[in-house]
Amino acid sequence: MTSPIFALADEYITSFARLHPMAAGSIGIKGDFGVASDLGPDAEAERAKLARDTLARLKTLQSTGPADELARLHMAERLETQLELFDAGEWRRALRVPYGLIQFLCSYVDLAPRGTENRWRTVVARIRAIPEMLATWRQTMNAGIAAGQTVAIRQVVEGARQARRNAEARVFDKHVNAYGEGPQARDLAEASEAAYAAFAATAEYLEECYAPHAEPGDGVGEERYLLHARSTLGAKLDPRDAYEWGWEELHRIEDEMAAEAAKILPGASLDEVAAHLDADAPITDHASYLGWLTERHLSALEALDGVHFDIDPRLMHLDVELVHGSSAGSPYYTGPSEDLSRAGRTWWPVADREHFAVWRELTTVFHEGVPGHHLQIGQTKIAGDGLSRFAKLYGSLSGHSEGWALYAERLADDLGWHADPATRLGMLKGSAMRAARVVIDIGWHMDLPLPDTEAKRHGERWDFDVALAVLRDRGGIPVHRSHPEIVRYAGWPAQAICYKLGERAWMAARAEAEAAAGSGFDLKAWHTKALGLGPIGLDNLAAVLRG
Repeated sequence: MTSPIFALADEYITSFARLHPMAAGSIGIKGDFGVASDLGPDAEAERAKLARDTLARLKTLQSTGPADELARLHMAERLETQLELFDAGEWRRALRVPYGLIQFLCSYVDLAPRGTENRWRTVVARIRAIPEMLATWRQTMNAGIAAGQTVAIRQVVEGARQARRNAEARVFDKHVNAYGEGPQARDLAEASEAAYAAFAATAEYLEECYAPHAEPGDGVGEERYLLHARSTLGAKLDPRDAYEWGWEELHRIEDEMAAEAAKILPGASLDEVAAHLDADAPITDHASYLGWLTERHLSALEALDGVHFDIDPRLMHLDVELVHGSSAGSPYYTGPSEDLSRAGRTWWPVADREHFAVWRELTTVFHEGVPGHHLQIGQTKIAGDGLSRFAKLYGSLSGHSEGWALYAERLADDLGWHADPATRLGMLKGSAMRAARVVIDIGWHMDLPLPDTEAKRHGERWDFDVALAVLRDRGGIPVHRSHPEIVRYAGWPAQAICYKLGERAWMAARAEAEAAAGSGFDLKAWHTKALGLGPIGLDNLAAVLRG
């Protein structure tokens, strides 16, 4: 018999899906909830009312055991945070680049299953819904103008560029071409043309109507920043302590990178070593790059199963896809659907690249795939009756998931998967980039001064150019990713910090378990327990793992 708390979680998911069909389709919630989401102010208020009513009901229910208490803890924390952001008016600032609505609409279409005429009807319907959804979204943006709650001008400029790129790159033509001459060919082509026109109109709206009202600066200030930090971390943040720690962590990693680089080209600088490795890139075409990615994902699955993890057979398949014409600078992952009919998938933007320096990217395979996001998010989806439907489908938070994915990179190194100094340097450069994210994001949004020694190198105060220089010089990020990364930090406050701060929480939780168990510590058993708990805010992570 389902407990009242689990029943409420199930009810919430179904109600939310009805109120937000696009999110339901993207998440992969079972059921037919329609295609188009109303993104206007009244619909935003209705979704907030659902969260408020659900939270009030949750507080009246009694737990019947540990699984219930975990479900209550997580659902309450997520709904409270969601309502804090809504009540602060953050819903009126509904523009985020590159990972926001404009990109999400494309992913929504790309995630639709294909292969039968009925499935292609869903593809057509999702594309056809784009003009309607963008129209209701503009109502919300206009509400922000009326309330004096607007986004920064940089997000507006970049958002217009992203929308126009979607139109000019004709991002849905790949589906038109894949479908061919079937009975829905005309509908698919017409829907795509209407979507391109809507993207172009969105760019025009942002430039001509919204831009005059946009905020001039990028930083959101301490009050808003701490609200967003709680949302991404599931924790209360001490931003100044985290800022100081971020610099210390960056310096530690830089020392380790220098030692690793010396193994490759003794006496050369880190930049010279990176340039040497980039020039020696062994992959020079898209097909070979996709083949390399696919093989690396599969070999990681096979190496871990039964050794450090018990991987469910349903998760032993993972799709890998290259992304063309995207403004997203970095790879990302989308989880399997609720019924597992859609597999987990990693997405790899290729931008304008023809040479692929995979020494940098092996660690990202472990981050996005296995033992990272695919293993964690996939395991949550198949957890059975031990997790609520809310935890499985709605309750993910970045500090937990991105922290685990960075822990997964560390684990791969511990397992000796970076015996080649080049790929280990790539792993360290990725970790340095995440440490740089901490200091950039906190320092920029909260206008904190750079430490004296850093100020001499980069400048005394944060701005876009200083952030870009720190990310390139200290984070070692490739050129094709640097600009969209900084734009992302500006538009998504506190998300950039969740990787390193999440990793710190995961490493601390494991260290505590190792200390308590001593020589009897079983890493595989700890991994099984950790993944079986589903998403948890970082404030509660160690205590829940301890219980």
